[in-house]
Amino acid sequence: MLGDAPRSATASAFPPGVASSFLSIHAVRIFVRDLERSLRFYLDQLGFRLVIDTRLQSGERWVAVSPPDGTAILNLVAPQPRSIEHKLIGRATQVVLITADVTGRYHEWSRKGVRFLSTPRLRRIKYDPGPAPAGSSPRLLGEETPVWGGVFARFRDVDGNTFSLVSFDEVTHAVEAERRAAADKLEAERRAAHELAIARQVQARLFPQSRPALGSLDYAGACLPARAVGGDYYDFLSLGPDRLGLVIGDVMGKGMAAALLMANLQANLRGQVAFALDEPRRLLQAVTLLFCENSPDGAFASLFFADYHDPTGGLRYVNCGHLAALLLRRNGALDRLHPRPAPERLPDGRSLRAIRIPVSTGLDNP
Repeated sequence: MLGDAPRSATASAFPPGVASSFLSIHAVRIFVRDLERSLRFYLDQLGFRLVIDTRLQSGERWVAVSPPDGTAILNLVAPQPRSIEHKLIGRATQVVLITADVTGRYHEWSRKGVRFLSTPRLRRIKYDPGPAPAGSSPRLLGEETPVWGGVFARFRDVDGNTFSLVSFDEVTHAVEAERRAAADKLEAERRAAHELAIARQVQARLFPQSRPALGSLDYAGACLPARAVGGDYYDFLSLGPDRLGLVIGDVMGKGMAAALLMANLQANLRGQVAFALDEPRRLLQAVTLLFCENSPDGAFASLFFADYHDPTGGLRYVNCGHLAALLLRRNGALDRLHPRPAPERLPDGRSLRAIRIPVSTGLDNP
């Protein structure tokens, strides 16, 4: 089948990645009586392009034409009289040309003297695709109904060779739908990748960009999310002269949703830290309430907060459902900072069982 979609002479007719391994039909032979007369018909009346017109070493003339899109070639052959090929002149070629507008082609070519056997007709064929082979995924050309059809017309060249001119509506719609779906998918993937890159940059800026200087403590932090963004969280908070807040948190889940909840948790913590500098437990209780109010049902976060005093090396901490922090002492001993039991109720009277982040406290002086 030959198409008429516009395509440059150098453009590839095959999808990316297929050009190195494709298999296609090179040419279809059309037997004619007079090469020059037939050549003028295909070029002037049908609007085909001349592919080649040359003489071979044997002296035989080699003529080939192609429809406008250039995806196939018709090799015009003038066989010797009384040969078997000469008897094939004026018969059905079984060549089908596809166009987007059969009626338009019909009127255009009729004005140029092309003889049609009938006016264009619409044909619809309902079919039963039958049971799909095991392990295969059956697929119809269209998605709505199992109907295949289009507009058909037949015409003859100057030698009586007949061709079919067809506009497959189901094929056209399916190909166009697939093209649009592929383009939309690529655009969505590009936009998602761009937005994810921006989200990664934004989240990177949420982590500490500087470290308050301390005389008795050398510290650092790093976060390596499993994906581009995530719910892991750490922070360094200046709590006043000679005091530093150390924060480690983890929001349930991964990806963008966890990153948004992490940003919410960080904003709540930084917004409340100035109001409860000397009361870590009260600080985390306030953060818990805010986080619960501003997060969806089922969201959960754990957090470890420590208040380090630089002159004395004292450490106070609050554990909110997090794993026990590890304390490495100067002598190499490793201690786990286990939380102590939390009070049964918050200051406002609500039971802790209604709070998603259980609050418990502990004290340690390394």
